[in-house]
Amino acid sequence: MAKKERISVTLVQPNVHWEDRDANLSHLSELLEGVGPTDLIVLPEMFPTGFSMKPESLAEPVNGISTQWMRKIASQNNCYVTGSIITEEDKKYFNRLTWMAPDGTFTTYDKRHLFSFAQEHEHYTGGSERIIVDLYGWHVCPLICYDLRFPVWARNQSMNGDMTDSAFDIQIFVANWPEARRRPWSTLLEARAHENQCYVIGVNRVGEDGNGIPHSGDSAVFSPKGELLSTIPASEESVSQVELNYQHLSEFREKFTAWKDKDRFDLR
Repeated sequence: MAKKERISVTLVQPNVHWEDRDANLSHLSELLEGVGPTDLIVLPEMFPTGFSMKPESLAEPVNGISTQWMRKIASQNNCYVTGSIITEEDKKYFNRLTWMAPDGTFTTYDKRHLFSFAQEHEHYTGGSERIIVDLYGWHVCPLICYDLRFPVWARNQSMNGDMTDSAFDIQIFVANWPEARRRPWSTLLEARAHENQCYVIGVNRVGEDGNGIPHSGDSAVFSPKGELLSTIPASEESVSQVELNYQHLSEFREKFTAWKDKDRFDLR
């Protein structure tokens, strides 16, 4: 696929109805009405339910209702859509990110780092494989929330030492990140942009969840230089768009070649 030099990304920062899939899908459909032309729509972690530890009652099968809704949104807007869903497969539960293409095909990533502070590891099975997906010729690495705290997993690696193959141009973090830890959220998003020399997108929810935990949103986009390109005001439900420029990315990597000096390693 020929690379698009500029792509438009839509960040959706909603207030999530606690453990109510139908209400959330309806609300998100309303938020996305009239959205302008876009190449990618990014939704938060567990956007149909909120960050719930009740997969037994909330999990959907592979290609369930929420995945079908994503397929509909992708088709209507002729764009990619991503976000994570509580999914059941082979009698196991996963916090699963879906990368939905405009033609209805999709790729998935299961959250590797489960948030033990909230007992996520007691309810869900962690993933073991990172994915790199295509977005009109751009390479994208989508991850989930707590993964943000683990730079080894998030590292922009490639097999041959250049910025091709398994390397990526954009890194995405879909999240349910509490307001109490706002500073690490913004700091770590910027850090991932610096160390990976890529665009970094973080999309979070707002509002109070069913456990009384507030979320401030602070969804943001950082440039490969760590510059803040876009942010949604704290605690404000909103849909925002930002344009990313591949030439800016390429020129920066050619000028500042820190990526050539990175450590080589394998995850065990």
